[in-house]
Amino acid sequence: MAGATPTLRVSLLGPLRAWRDGRLLNLGHQRQQTVLAVLALRLGRPLTRRELLDDVWGLEQPAANVVPVYVYRLRKALGDGGGPAPVIEHGPRGYRLAPGAVDVDVARVEELVAGIGEAERADDPAEAVRLCSRVLELFRGEPLAGLPGPLAELERLRLTERRIAVVRRKARWQLRLGRDAEAIAELFALSAEHPLDEPSAAMLMRALQRDGRQAEALAVFERARRSLSDDLGVAPSRVLRRAHQMILRGDEAG
Repeated sequence: MAGATPTLRVSLLGPLRAWRDGRLLNLGHQRQQTVLAVLALRLGRPLTRRELLDDVWGLEQPAANVVPVYVYRLRKALGDGGGPAPVIEHGPRGYRLAPGAVDVDVARVEELVAGIGEAERADDPAEAVRLCSRVLELFRGEPLAGLPGPLAELERLRLTERRIAVVRRKARWQLRLGRDAEAIAELFALSAEHPLDEPSAAMLMRALQRDGRQAEALAVFERARRSLSDDLGVAPSRVLRRAHQMILRGDEAG
């Protein structure tokens, strides 16, 4: 199957979904879905039965040898387009998704993020914004939403942080291009989703200050300060205090 154009798509950037030739597939119950998610996250790398058990069940190991059962069910659910090779391979080193058989959105994100870095090094803000937009379009909600297991939890946090970082990068380049209104709108949305994310709040405050909206910038600081105090019992960090001081001084730099 290597080298063929994948007809199977797996999306982890939201509730787990899989499509074959545009048809949504039934992947079974959550723990079975998590087995597929782990294989997709470790795309190209064989995983032993023990690694799958640790990634999917952690300390709550099943009594029965369920991994082969779930793999069998997933093979039936995913299908192989009538070909002789299964989508999930099993060899001496363990289980893996067949190379070239599956298009996984997380892998596409990593490719696009590498492209963003290239555009930034080439000082091409328009291309950087375009690639950031392509990354963000892949997200359909909370990554791996509802899936249990240690790896799903870790990757949920990592992918959420990845999205936040891309929104910030996009906003930086939008501001450089003079697209302030677009940047401010996206930063407002990001701050509403993640009220404890101080770097995003600080970036929004600076963008509002640059746009002559000092009162709104100060209001963003106050909302962030209250959220930090109410939810975490902490004061604003240095990054937020510096942005606050910049606004009070009327400094439009930054």
